[in-house]
Amino acid sequence: MPAQDLAREDVVTVEPNTGATEIAQTMNDERVGAVVVTEDSKPVGIVTDRTLGLAVGQEDDPTSLTAEELMSEDPETVSADTEAYDLAVQFGETKVRRLPVVDDEGQLEGIVSLDDVIATNAEQLEEAAKVIEAQSPGYAPDER
Repeated sequence: MPAQDLAREDVVTVEPNTGATEIAQTMNDERVGAVVVTEDSKPVGIVTDRTLGLAVGQEDDPTSLTAEELMSEDPETVSADTEAYDLAVQFGETKVRRLPVVDDEGQLEGIVSLDDVIATNAEQLEEAAKVIEAQSPGYAPDER
């Protein structure tokens, strides 16, 4: 399954000069754990709820910070046709939980999360288990 089928297309974005308080309010209002920082519709960074939380504990006045100061720069990205297996590998290699999906020009098209990949794999495994149980009379996973 490609990233375009897993990704949210309604990515929550902010500009580099967006303040920390507005970012936090946006995350709360949109019920997301991260915002993509964009310039000319291209992702230049990501601010996560974890980043905001750490800033509160580390900064004298975290409300004075901007997205540009908080963001992880040059975020890892994937193309819309990246397959789920390759997404899982990239999540593991990069140690991130969210990957912006971009087109050939680097324009933001969506965002895919590790949670999206795990939930989809769990659904697929559940369907596979039904096939095994249907084709193996008397077999049930909890009888082992």
